[in-house]
Amino acid sequence: MISVKSAVGALARTCWSAGLLQGTLQNHMKVLCVGLKTYEIPPDFSDVVLPEKPKLKFLNKVPNFKKAKKERRKLEDIQGPAKTSIAFTTGQYAIVAMGGGYLHWGHIEMIRLTINRKMDPRTTFARWRINGPYKPITRKGLGQRMGGGKGAIDHYVTPVRYGRFIVEVGGQVELAEVEPMLTQVARKLPFPAKVMSRESLEAMHQKQADMEQDNQNPWTFKEIAQGNMLGCRRVISPFDLRYHGHFSGKFHNTGRV
Repeated sequence: MISVKSAVGALARTCWSAGLLQGTLQNHMKVLCVGLKTYEIPPDFSDVVLPEKPKLKFLNKVPNFKKAKKERRKLEDIQGPAKTSIAFTTGQYAIVAMGGGYLHWGHIEMIRLTINRKMDPRTTFARWRINGPYKPITRKGLGQRMGGGKGAIDHYVTPVRYGRFIVEVGGQVELAEVEPMLTQVARKLPFPAKVMSRESLEAMHQKQADMEQDNQNPWTFKEIAQGNMLGCRRVISPFDLRYHGHFSGKFHNTGRV
């Protein structure tokens, strides 16, 4: 006589082996569905010509002046928009300054070493869009008293304005390949900077133009300042009158229309 426990165990083993066999047959008899996937057309780099020396060249720490001449502070070097190096030449990507500031030789050397180490010279090239340090910065020695004239030249810097290209990168590469190293460089600069391509730069300019065209408020900063409403010319500086309030010193007001 078979016990109830033995019968239940035999039934469970039978069901388990039947289910395993059915699952195995289903796996082998499964029909795979094949679908069509659309891929984007890869970019064409046939017209890209790599220069003979693709890496960034070394920039001197001190300019080659016959006689160094001291200068005043002259903060207008970093205020307002840049007038040169604001468009692409041969590259496709660049680091663009979103504010004004001074680049020391240490910043320039950091940019050169970071990009030259991480770029592939067989498919990528980089070129400077700024000059080497040329503006002298004076400083008095520690412990000196007030007076005695202007201090001696301590070091040189490169002034940068809003919209100035720092480095331009191009070649047979896409943005995703060079964006990490360019972003790493942009975060270490003494002013806000952004990695941009030709398309993103054009989109930024187009967005600003659309904002000015679609603006429904007739009393813009430009109209109020030029019309001298409520005598505002007495408190508005010539700098704001020239750039219509788009800049606050070395910083750019992105939402100002």
